[in-house]
Amino acid sequence: MATMQASEDPIDRLFEVLRGAGGSQYGQERVTQLAHALQCATLAEREGAAAALVGAALLHDIGHLVHQLGEDAALRGIDDKHESIGGKLLARWFVPELAGAVALHVDAKRFLCAAESSYFGTLSKASVRSLELQGGAYAPADAATFLARPCAAEAVRVRRWDEAAKVPGAVTPDLAHFRPTLEACLKR
Repeated sequence: MATMQASEDPIDRLFEVLRGAGGSQYGQERVTQLAHALQCATLAEREGAAAALVGAALLHDIGHLVHQLGEDAALRGIDDKHESIGGKLLARWFVPELAGAVALHVDAKRFLCAAESSYFGTLSKASVRSLELQGGAYAPADAATFLARPCAAEAVRVRRWDEAAKVPGAVTPDLAHFRPTLEACLKR
């Protein structure tokens, strides 16, 4: 997995990670990590989402690419906690709305599985497998607690794009297209 250096330009380094490690297959999905990230950000942009949400959509799985657990952690029965790793990493440079949505996008999956009876049926096999490792659907009280957290609503939006962004061969803009969006989300 790639590592991040604090002294480098964060956007350049994140793009380097996405171009390098992002070229690998996204778990058991039929797209690469990079294709998934670009599709997710494109879906957010097409919905007219705020820059922080487009950025969160693009970077929501960066934790998969920088953790030290090796490839296919979920297949080995390991929850890589990529949402926490990614959220903490991104909080160093980006506004709380972006980092918070990334940090909560797995909790958003657990929430949606509890709140919407049809949501579980939209999950890919790999997403169902990881859901089990991540603690499964929330109990009703946990779902209510989740909704009260800052960035919860934004994380739910990212989660919906996440599940829809697994289309082999989908046409998207390249990473450079999203640079101005990420620049707008840097902490000032």
